[in-house]
Amino acid sequence: MPFQYSIILYRIHVIAALLIAGCSAILSPSASAATPKGEEYIYKKVDNKELKLYVTKPSNWKPSDTRPAIVFFHGGGWVGGAPGQFTEHSEYFASRGLVCFQVQYRLLNRSNNESPQKCIEDAKSAMRWVRSRSKEFGIDANRIASAGGSAGGHLAAFVGTTDGVDCIEDNLSISAKSNAMLLFNPVYDNGPGGWGTARVGDQYQKYSPAHNLTRDDPPSIVFLGDQDKLIPVATAEKFRDTLRNAEVKSELIVYEGQTHGFFNHGRNDNRFYRATVIASDRFLTELGWLSGSPSIAE
Repeated sequence: MPFQYSIILYRIHVIAALLIAGCSAILSPSASAATPKGEEYIYKKVDNKELKLYVTKPSNWKPSDTRPAIVFFHGGGWVGGAPGQFTEHSEYFASRGLVCFQVQYRLLNRSNNESPQKCIEDAKSAMRWVRSRSKEFGIDANRIASAGGSAGGHLAAFVGTTDGVDCIEDNLSISAKSNAMLLFNPVYDNGPGGWGTARVGDQYQKYSPAHNLTRDDPPSIVFLGDQDKLIPVATAEKFRDTLRNAEVKSELIVYEGQTHGFFNHGRNDNRFYRATVIASDRFLTELGWLSGSPSIAE
């Protein structure tokens, strides 16, 4: 092979490696997450695929309980990621007495601009599956929080705030609406200038939680870094203020110098994982879902 062609091929391999590394860095907070722990269940079969969720229970759990629950949705831009992103969160909140669920959902094709329709459908199906089995899992059907990070934060916000985009096979008599929202740098504004606009286009009113806020929405807490390149602080402030103006409890905690995915377990020596978990714990305590003090220190 001529020398000049060898150089060209080498450069192509280098560029490809850099592109792959860049993509991995974007998705690393969720895509490299640990395998989810907990009891495995199939909550839905669609497109010849079995969708699973993973249940983490307190050590003293029994079926006759009526505990609060959290349903976690992983991030990854709707195109990647895995439920294991919230394994440590689930284990912590189970230790505090909650039953936790980590949800697998269908991912979008990276090569086109399809909407997040199927991601949302799966999120709502998962919420209905959990609520319909509240007695089986020893949970209170009226105290089910949705939680998630980034695109998973979008799904967690959607099931709390936005009607429609239901799976045609779902039993719509069972509510998919969450009773509280724990949102970790959520991409919940998909309107003009927001994140994900290329996928939703002029249908943003259908898909964007930030454009569907009303008085009947559940209380929420949002965590965001002020150096997040996907979500301006002003977007989160507007979300909070719109809910507060509708007399809905909404909190926003902004962390100085932090970028997207800062809250994940394993980053920054777990400093912000602990800080956001403790704040979530106190938020749920204010709602009357927990009692006592957080069991970890900042």
